[in-house]
Amino acid sequence: MQDFEEIRYYEGAEVNEALRQYVKHPMVKALLQFTFPEKEFDAIEEIVLDCYSIEDFQSRVIYHTVAKVLEKSTEGLTYEGFDKLEKEESYFYISNHRDIILDTSLLNYTLIDHDMVTTASAIGDNLVQKPFLMALSRLNRNFLVKRGISPREMLRSSQVLSGYVKKLLLQDGRSVWMAQREGRTKDGSDVTQQGVLKMLAMAKGGLSLAEYFAKLKIVPVAISYEFDPTDILKMPEILAKRMKETYVKSANEDFNSIMQGAVGNKGRIHISAGEVLRLEDFEEAIAGEHSVNGQLKAIASKIDEMIYEHYKLWPANYIAHDLLYNSEEYSDFYTSKEKRQFERRLTRRIDVKNALELNSYLLMYANPVINKEALYEEKG
Repeated sequence: MQDFEEIRYYEGAEVNEALRQYVKHPMVKALLQFTFPEKEFDAIEEIVLDCYSIEDFQSRVIYHTVAKVLEKSTEGLTYEGFDKLEKEESYFYISNHRDIILDTSLLNYTLIDHDMVTTASAIGDNLVQKPFLMALSRLNRNFLVKRGISPREMLRSSQVLSGYVKKLLLQDGRSVWMAQREGRTKDGSDVTQQGVLKMLAMAKGGLSLAEYFAKLKIVPVAISYEFDPTDILKMPEILAKRMKETYVKSANEDFNSIMQGAVGNKGRIHISAGEVLRLEDFEEAIAGEHSVNGQLKAIASKIDEMIYEHYKLWPANYIAHDLLYNSEEYSDFYTSKEKRQFERRLTRRIDVKNALELNSYLLMYANPVINKEALYEEKG
């Protein structure tokens, strides 16, 4: 039996105990008052302290927090594909990753709306260093992915994480969410990392890769934001990488990204669930690949393909593509008014006279179009 104590979320009586400990923490209190602005804090506290399970806390509190974020900083959330999934079934959702907290929060919001099994979700332990953040993450059924450790520790950590995901899905009947890569996509080009799949495969036992991944019931999910409220915050890292310079995060960078992701304008948001990947899908993807790495690469490409296929492109994506290539190839997909609005956003957020900065910013929005183009070309 593996020991999951270091990475697991709260269970049973721990939930109410943690809520009692942190309900009056200044940051938690601010979150609760944002969620229920019409209520006195005594009434809010009563709701919170009447939660005795994660289901209680998510449905009575966090669902309403996400609804408030959608109301105040978006033009609405749409979704598709979830009606093709079984309500009582547990699935392994693998999605592109653009926002530290919102990606998984919006997925669970959608699952609650569909009366489906909500997810346990992976989160980097670097994001929950403060005790109140650790408590909030465990209250939201987050489990920890260890970051910044030695290769030997990483091997052990990956084995534990792989075993925990297997336990959640196959023993506990709990759905799981994990990003297709470590860290958010900064440049708008969503790519599944082989390392993520390699970690998951550690728990496969005597099964083949295709058999094990089919058993996990993987559902690729595409989350697309019309505007990325953290786009300007991502620019320094993008520019450093393009200049082949080492990038070092500032002390509060992740926290600032979480806050800006929550309150910044996101326009419209769409979540699209693909179909469950079956054994024959994996076998077809890895046909002719004899090495494990070759098979993992092929499976990663299959997941990418489904995410690109289901990714909803917005006018901003097409506008950025046409501005980047100085063309009107996709002019049918946006209006002149939408183009002017995007250009105003551009001039407010970056130095448009800096060619590298302009090119990098446009690529961030154009890459989903480029990836979809490449997919259609490949399929002929």
